[in-house]
Amino acid sequence: MERKVSSFVYWAPRVASILFIIFLSLFSLDVISPELSLSQILLGLLMHNIPVFVLIVVLIISWKYEIVGGIVYIGAGLLYIGMTFIQAEIPWYIALSWSMTIALPAIIIGILFMMNWRKKRNRN
Repeated sequence: MERKVSSFVYWAPRVASILFIIFLSLFSLDVISPELSLSQILLGLLMHNIPVFVLIVVLIISWKYEIVGGIVYIGAGLLYIGMTFIQAEIPWYIALSWSMTIALPAIIIGILFMMNWRKKRNRN
């Protein structure tokens, strides 16, 4: 039983992170428009995918150092919530529910990375 839990705690944040990165990259597809040139589309895709590239680097580092993934994913989720509240001109409860589609998965992934880091630290 311990082996299954250990395996889940190890793989869950990594797989969830990959799925989250793919989910975020889908938002960049709104750049594609028939009236734009190829260079404008490529530049738009590059600009929209900067957070995706950052999260790919974080995932690579977090694969070995889980504490990095925990801190970055939790911090990114909280930062997104804060930015949504500052920029949104809508009631707070709508801004909160809106930001949870991005922030909640990021925070959960960060918690899973922290759990894995703590488990590894307690084992040593």
